[in-house]
Amino acid sequence: MGTQTAIAKQIIEAKADYVLALKGNQGSLYQAATDYLEEQMQTDFADMDARRHTTTETGHGRTETRTYVQLPIPDVLAGADRWASLKTLGAVISMVDRGGKETVDIRYFISSLPLGVKCFAKAVRSHWSIENSCHWTLDVTYREDESRIREKQLRENMAWLNRHTLSLLKQQQNKKSVAMNRRRCGWDDNVMLKTLMGIKS
Repeated sequence: MGTQTAIAKQIIEAKADYVLALKGNQGSLYQAATDYLEEQMQTDFADMDARRHTTTETGHGRTETRTYVQLPIPDVLAGADRWASLKTLGAVISMVDRGGKETVDIRYFISSLPLGVKCFAKAVRSHWSIENSCHWTLDVTYREDESRIREKQLRENMAWLNRHTLSLLKQQQNKKSVAMNRRRCGWDDNVMLKTLMGIKS
């Protein structure tokens, strides 16, 4: 949802850089970028100025090896001209071994970062750390996984609303948990109003 041309433009105008995940809803850019990356993988990036960085983590009964690959965008890439300051493409190949059973997952990214694979890897890992923390809170505090909502549009609306209210609750910074701040909003209309307005309570 965050991979939007307008968001990329705003980030660049704020003199920052972006690393955005590529998904199928990016249309021609997604297809062109993934085709290009997969084509280069066939030759192990032999003819490219590609940078690689590999990490291995062990814990919770599994071993995960991540290979980060970053390379400059090609001269011709369908849809690339719509993205402000787009410089590099990236891929993260994740191999997980859990009890002898191995799974492989590949994620693709576009970025305004110049070549520098460790910086790219750090950005991706930081993003997923935040995402995982957010998903854990939504699952435990909001019980999203137990939701019985089946209608697609309503489910997406509720997911957006949950994330919006989670953001407001985290802004309280009053040493109370998200769950407790959420309860306080239910107990006291004044607290709820201050939370909605972004005022610390």
